[in-house]
Amino acid sequence: MKQSHVRSVLFAFILLLGISMSAVAQDATPSPSERLEPPPEIPHDDSETRVAVVPGGPHPYFAPMEEAIANAQQDFGLGDSVFKAPERWDLNAQNELIETLVAQGYNAFAIFPGDANGSNGTIEELMDEGIPTALVGGCTTQPTTAQFCIATDVANSAYLGTKALIEAMGGEGTIVHFTGFLVDPNTRLRMDAVERAVAETNGKVTLLQHLADVDSQEEADNKINALLAASKDEIDGIITTAYVPSVVAATALRNLGDKRIKMVGIDDDKIVLDAIRDGFVVGTMSQNPYGQAYIAAYALDRLRHDCQMKPDAPYLIDSGTFLIDASKVDTYSEDLKALTAEIQSSFAEQYLVCS
Repeated sequence: MKQSHVRSVLFAFILLLGISMSAVAQDATPSPSERLEPPPEIPHDDSETRVAVVPGGPHPYFAPMEEAIANAQQDFGLGDSVFKAPERWDLNAQNELIETLVAQGYNAFAIFPGDANGSNGTIEELMDEGIPTALVGGCTTQPTTAQFCIATDVANSAYLGTKALIEAMGGEGTIVHFTGFLVDPNTRLRMDAVERAVAETNGKVTLLQHLADVDSQEEADNKINALLAASKDEIDGIITTAYVPSVVAATALRNLGDKRIKMVGIDDDKIVLDAIRDGFVVGTMSQNPYGQAYIAAYALDRLRHDCQMKPDAPYLIDSGTFLIDASKVDTYSEDLKALTAEIQSSFAEQYLVCS
């Protein structure tokens, strides 16, 4: 299998750090919920399905996927299946790992793309070899031969998170938005969603600014703490829609020791969860990496044996999201598993045609 080409390793690294481990890219025209063409057919194979879950690089977001693929192997009677990440964020390293796994007999792949465009070449090569491939946690641009992409609806998550923040603020005040890199197209979707939620207050809530390009530790530490030092008295609420700024902002609010400023974050880093328990953060928007891998493994097995994707099946399948607040901070993982079971149990009826 040939390695896909990327313009630069640095661009891929920056892009992937900026996605907050959600959908990498969604093509604006046509709608990401619609395919450009019917999904390709996979020849049916009666051999054991061996699924490999391969993220683009190391990141704490992916940790639940390892448990998910182990559980899927047991629950769906799969052959030996594995979670394996390349040691660094490098598309070529990811492709080399995929080549190795193919040589080892893995015959179905759930991939977090190493590049929104460059990974499509790898997917096409896998599909040409009769190896069904889905995308988990992040989507490549369309057109693509991937069977489907199961990921967070990032705009809906940002909108719901901002609505929850506004409610916690009593429906009025000034907020700031900390988000990912501007090269990530999902950043614009999140910014628009925050603005939409603010606009619905008819002027009762003001958006002070979007602070973007803060999904790396150094940038987040410098920019977020500088903004709070200069303007904390003007800020009533913080919405964060990327992993690193959620952690940095939660830490900053704890260090300030003032619970007046309300905050809603994203993802379930321990620092953020502890800040919820201690009252420094209102809540954080869940994502569902466990469900993304678990459901993909189920679907890939069906696609190898007796099913095809429906021609009108959406490219992007929403893996679900909800607010983790103080009432859910100790039980949300079970809630995510219940949500996963609900999506998985209806997957065949909604998206598959089976013989």
